[in-house]
Amino acid sequence: MKQFTRALPYVVCAATATACTPVWAQSSVTLYGIVDTGLGYQSSSTTLGSTTGGHSAFKMINGVWAGSRFGLKGAEDLGGNTKAIFQLEEGFNSATGAQSVNGLMFNRQAYVGVTNDAYGSLTAGRQYASYYQLLSPYSPTTWLTGFYGAHPGDLDGLDTIYRANNTLLYMSPKIYGFKFSGSYSFAGVPGSVNQGSTWAAAIQYAQGPVGLAVGFSRINNSTVNGGAFGTDSATSNAGAQAGVSAVTNGFQTAQAQQRFAVGAGYTFNSQFDITATYSNVQYIPGISSAFRNQATWNTGGLVLHWKPTVAWDFAGGYSYTRATQSNGISSSAQYQQFNLSQYYSLSKRTGLYALEAYQRANGQTLAPNATGNGTHIINATATLGDGFQTTPSSSRSMVGVGVGMVHRF
Repeated sequence: MKQFTRALPYVVCAATATACTPVWAQSSVTLYGIVDTGLGYQSSSTTLGSTTGGHSAFKMINGVWAGSRFGLKGAEDLGGNTKAIFQLEEGFNSATGAQSVNGLMFNRQAYVGVTNDAYGSLTAGRQYASYYQLLSPYSPTTWLTGFYGAHPGDLDGLDTIYRANNTLLYMSPKIYGFKFSGSYSFAGVPGSVNQGSTWAAAIQYAQGPVGLAVGFSRINNSTVNGGAFGTDSATSNAGAQAGVSAVTNGFQTAQAQQRFAVGAGYTFNSQFDITATYSNVQYIPGISSAFRNQATWNTGGLVLHWKPTVAWDFAGGYSYTRATQSNGISSSAQYQQFNLSQYYSLSKRTGLYALEAYQRANGQTLAPNATGNGTHIINATATLGDGFQTTPSSSRSMVGVGVGMVHRF
């Protein structure tokens, strides 16, 4: 009896705790990541805007086949086929351990929202705009990588370098093969709902072996009438402008950027598929921009993917970019790019890759003056993909080769 009396308080506590435990909705949280490191060679490397002093470079590279990252994503069942969802994703340099964007912890994605099988999803935070989300399956970066294989400088935003802050995005469910999406990114500039904002819309059809997507996006500079890219702009990376390369260097003071793209794909069988893209990109000046006339680039690209065995993937691609004549340029810039890729799967999560690329530039483009005021005309120089934004070639040609290993967890 004495023993029972001593044990009674513990029994009562346990019973009470059990009775009072709430019934939580089913939820899950996943930790995931990618580590990608390799070695790369480029035939000529100089500073952005320079047409002299280029030297070959051999260095360690990272995030080539897939950007090195770690993240958390989760979902909670709210009932009625509705879930609360979130994703937090940090990009990092696997060669140095540094953040991929200084000052931004979850620089790749950081959003929360709700999703329903019948009504689609609504998310809010830092994320990819609708334009990229529905066009990405047909992007050249799928098999050629963004580092070497994005269209020059990722001019048309078909790689992942454009992420929008303060974004509200709706994605529809798939309806008879169709999906559509719209997004608006708030800049929060007092007195204006447009200044510094980004908005995008896209529609995709994918059924059986056929796929097609069309998208449009507009990025507004938060600086009134154009000029230095405003830190309040929705696509700002901790104050820096995304997508500045040897292609767009002289036009980065634009008041707005507009992108229109069409992507398509066809799967012949389990071994062969092909994708094609067309894009039209416009950099629109304001009265305070360093250039006076709208700059327009048109790009067409094609990628063929071959999977002869379970372990091997091979791909080859070609793209041609041509600028229109404007801003005193009589011979408009042209860029021809050739890419090859090979990937060998060591396992479901680990692979080895090799990449080869060549680009030839012709014509002329603009570069900022050394004083920071105005621009001047220079010969167009080569810049492969978007992995050489700050270290383009000093000449019209560039060869790039890379090998590496990628592991997913």
